Amino acid sequence: MLDLYIPKQEELWFSQKMMSDPDTMSYNANWDVNYHGYHKDTGCIDFPESAWGDWYSHWIGNEPERFYAYIRRKSDGVWIGDVNFHYTPDKDWWDMGIVIYAPYRGNGYAVPALKQMLDHAFRVCKVSRIHNDFELARNEVSAWQAHMSAGFREISRDNGWLEVMITREQWESAK
Repeated sequence: MLDLYIPKQEELWFSQKMMSDPDTMSYNANWDVNYHGYHKDTGCIDFPESAWGDWYSHWIGNEPERFYAYIRRKSDGVWIGDVNFHYTPDKDWWDMGIVIYAPYRGNGYAVPALKQMLDHAFRVCKVSRIHNDFELARNEVSAWQAHMSAGFREISRDNGWLEVMITREQWESAK
């Protein structure tokens, strides 16, 4: 159904498109962050073409420390979102992210995309564990369900925040 696709630098227009779409980025709105190009009212983030080169050299080709890929629908090659993970040294785990472009949400893509990312992280990159956290009030129950269906386990729930994790051992034993 899906595979992961490492974009070429000139294909970052799709990332730019997603980050400028208020429906896609609504999960990211109203945070108190001081990040250049962040729009608090929509959650959108400016991603001008002039920034693509530095971003690309930081994220692409730096496995296992960092990984980024588009989620691609196999039937027609359409990009429907992205996934990423990066090493967090002070926690000794890899934090991850997934974004499904708003027009493609609700079509059952999140769990297969998470599973593709986990397969790459554990089988190819040999990472030890993948972590994610999100504010329950900002995310629908579907985000929690998608993570659980992909094999993550809840590790804490505190003050409206949910933390989930999956280890390589848990992933391998579930296969």
